[in-house]
Amino acid sequence: MRTRIREAFFGDPVIRHARRDVVRLRAEQTVGEALAAMRQQPPEGRIIYFYVVDAEGRLEGVVPTRRLLLSPLEKPVADIMVRQVITLPLDATVLDACEFFVLHRLLAFPIVDEQRRLVGVIDVDLYTEKLSRTGGRQGKELDVRPSDDLFQLIGVHLARARQTSPLAAFRGRFPWLLCNMAGGLLAALLSWVFEAELQRVVALALFIPVVLALAESVSTQSVSLALQVLHGKSATWLALGPQLGRELLTGLLMGGACGVLVGVVAWGWLGQPAVLWSLLGGITGGVAGAAVLGIAVPNLLRLLALDPHIAAGPVALALSDVLTLLIYFNLAHALLT
Repeated sequence: MRTRIREAFFGDPVIRHARRDVVRLRAEQTVGEALAAMRQQPPEGRIIYFYVVDAEGRLEGVVPTRRLLLSPLEKPVADIMVRQVITLPLDATVLDACEFFVLHRLLAFPIVDEQRRLVGVIDVDLYTEKLSRTGGRQGKELDVRPSDDLFQLIGVHLARARQTSPLAAFRGRFPWLLCNMAGGLLAALLSWVFEAELQRVVALALFIPVVLALAESVSTQSVSLALQVLHGKSATWLALGPQLGRELLTGLLMGGACGVLVGVVAWGWLGQPAVLWSLLGGITGGVAGAAVLGIAVPNLLRLLALDPHIAAGPVALALSDVLTLLIYFNLAHALLT
C-alpha cells in the first residue's frame, strides 16, 4: 500500500505541490526599490531565490538572496540577476522534478508555462513535508540540504543509478537484452527466408553489415535526442506526433544521402543495378524507420511508466534491425523477380 502511495505521489503534476507565493522582482527596479517593496509587503514563507519577471509575468532571470542583500542599493536588478534559469515545464511530474534536484543541486526550481510565465516554485521544504505524509522517514530526519541522502528521501535512489550491486544491475538490464537476442534471431530468420535472393545475388549479403550499421547508428542518435527532450518533461501523445514527423524527414534526408554514397560505391565495384537500387531503397527506408523508432520508443516507454534510459536502446535497435532487413530484402526480391 505504501508503495502505491509513493508511486501515485511521484506521478502527480508538480504544479499541484508548488508554492504560489513567489517573490517577483522587475528588471528595471534597483536593489533598493526591490527591498523597499518587500518591506511594505513582506512575502510569506521562506525565501530561497528571487525571480525576475517582465510586465506579462514571463520569467527573465533569478537573483540569489545573498546577491540581492549584498549589492549596492542603486544597482539595477537586471545587472545582478542570472539570466540562464533552469525551469520546470508546467506539465512536469514530481518524479521529473526529483531528477532536476539531483542533476542541478539547487534548492528550488521555478515552474513556467509554454509562454514562460512564472506560475509557481517547487522547493525541497515542500518535498520533505509531502514525503513525510506518503510514508517517508520521520520529519526530523529530513534535513534540507543538497546531499545524496536527501535526494534518496525524495524518491531518486542514486545507489540504483550507480548500480553498486552487480546482481541488481543484471536484473535491471538483462531482460532488455533479450530484445537484441530476439532481433538477431529474427534477422537470421529473414536471411533464411530470402535465401534464394541472396544466392542469386551474393553481393546483397556483402552489404548487410553496412546497411544495419547505418540504421543502428541513426537509431542510437535518435534515442539520445529523445532522452534529452524527455528529461524533466512528461511524454504526451500530442507532442509525440510533431517529433515523429520532423525525425522522419531528417531520417529520409540522412538515409537518402547514405544510400546514394553506398550505392555508387557498389555500382562502381560490382556494376549490378539490382544491388544499387536495393541499397538505395534499403538504406533510405531503414535509416528513416530507425530514426522514427529512436524517437518513438523512449516516449512510448515513458508513457507506459517504464524506464527509457535502460530499455530504449535495446528495444529501438532490435526493431530497427528487423525493419531495415525487411525493407532491404523485400526490395531486392521485387527487383529480382
